[in-house]
Amino acid sequence: MKKITVNDKMQRGYQYVLVETSGRNFHSDFRPEVTPKEMLELGVFCGKYMTDCKNEFPKNWFQRAKLSPEKRNCLLNYFQIDASMPLSHWIKKGWIFKDDPRGWFQWYCRYYQGRRIKEEDERQIKRWKAIKRHLGAVKKNCKARDLNCRKKQRQVLLHWAYDPRKI
Repeated sequence: MKKITVNDKMQRGYQYVLVETSGRNFHSDFRPEVTPKEMLELGVFCGKYMTDCKNEFPKNWFQRAKLSPEKRNCLLNYFQIDASMPLSHWIKKGWIFKDDPRGWFQWYCRYYQGRRIKEEDERQIKRWKAIKRHLGAVKKNCKARDLNCRKKQRQVLLHWAYDPRKI
């Protein structure tokens, strides 16, 4: 077990323990199609999401990551479109919890690394599964692998670790 201490813009002195091997032993209902590293390389969250978190995660996650330290740049997204709601929206909806104040992707990064919080993991996996509705909409309305069709929904799917390039 490895203890992680987080000191970034949103958490000071937050600690958690990695109890699983990185990238292994996921819940049976959780089968993401892209890793956090791949998501960062492809372009997610307008490049702004992880700019102050580099010390918490493996250095190689950031070698080819598309990040924008100053401000959001949605041209860095894989589909070059804004597909995010502001954090204030997520807070208002009650989707943000104290362990992961940045939301789902922060949870996924920490889960991927080996942190487990049973109740929170179950809640986030349930949310991840619900996003699959966008997959059905893309399949129904687009020709196979037409990456110009429903770009916003495809970017949303990528934000949730589904691989929209396969659809």
